Amino acid sequence: MKLHAAFLLALASTALLAQQPALKPTTAAEAPNRDSSYIDGQGTAHVTRVVPVPQTISPQAQLVIGHPIPDEGPPQPLAERRRTTDEYTARARVAWSRLCPNQIVEDKMAGVAVRIVTPDDLPDSNKDKVLLNLHGGGFNSDSGSYTESIPIAYYARMKVVAVLYRLAPESPFPAAVDDSVAVYKELLKTCRPDHIVIYGTSAGAILTAEVASKLKQLGLPMPAALGIFSGMGDFARTGDSMAMYALRGLSGHLDPPEPGAHDPFYVGSTDPRDPVLSPIYSDLHGLPPTLFVTSGRDLLLSGTVNLHRAYLNAGVDARLVVFDALPHAFWYDPMLPEAQEANHTMADFFVKELAK
Repeated sequence: MKLHAAFLLALASTALLAQQPALKPTTAAEAPNRDSSYIDGQGTAHVTRVVPVPQTISPQAQLVIGHPIPDEGPPQPLAERRRTTDEYTARARVAWSRLCPNQIVEDKMAGVAVRIVTPDDLPDSNKDKVLLNLHGGGFNSDSGSYTESIPIAYYARMKVVAVLYRLAPESPFPAAVDDSVAVYKELLKTCRPDHIVIYGTSAGAILTAEVASKLKQLGLPMPAALGIFSGMGDFARTGDSMAMYALRGLSGHLDPPEPGAHDPFYVGSTDPRDPVLSPIYSDLHGLPPTLFVTSGRDLLLSGTVNLHRAYLNAGVDARLVVFDALPHAFWYDPMLPEAQEANHTMADFFVKELAK
């Protein structure tokens, strides 16, 4: 449970960086015990729901979503967020490496820092194939370059190159896109595009869709496939799930969505409807086969399914897997059977697409 708690803390969104007045956690006596619903004159729903722990998920997952977390939500300064994220990822590297033995090398490609994860016993048939990971972490930290790369490399039996792109708020959009495209172009010097997959979780899922749109804009060859795992493609509009779920699903602090661009620290001065920043406004025709993965209590559930539908409407071979009840990016947690299943699902999709 310690690893999962650290993961949740490491994924805290940039919204928590804003100063908020101190709040008291809801007590058992104050908690609602019946469902209620009121729609005001502006159409805003004011609801309470009493939601039991579902029996459709593993006992380990039931413990995770049933873990009590106070809802007062004190803000976390950026420096503290990065420190706790780095501490979490160091522990996550050890935990995942026990399950998925590997070698990890720190390097640079096109002047961009990368982390290269090679699984033990890499078969000769896969030595010319690369999975390009764009990590999660709210665009302002790195919560995923280990957790997204180690299991995928091992299950796919392929090398993963994780891009350690520049972070916001110091380097807002399009810095992360530019770094990721630079590494992709460097890989193209020695690797066929149909031997490359680009994928990511959370901020990295958003970035994956952004990079795909940028590659099309630049006229560069597309990779064999994309993996968009708990992401979105629209910074101009807030999806329904962001008003319903926090990072921990139904537990923890959640403020009502505010009007304006989502994540202004990353968006910076860019128009939120820019077709690379928000790929849902771009021409999506001709993109490679794409796997979308999300979960029933994911704050980016709406963002993921809306972008998936946009890909479908553009004729893309777009597939969607939704896990019941679990919170945002649950596949980071090696203790969950559903995390193992999700990572296998992702890896199997990549293997099949690269074999075509």
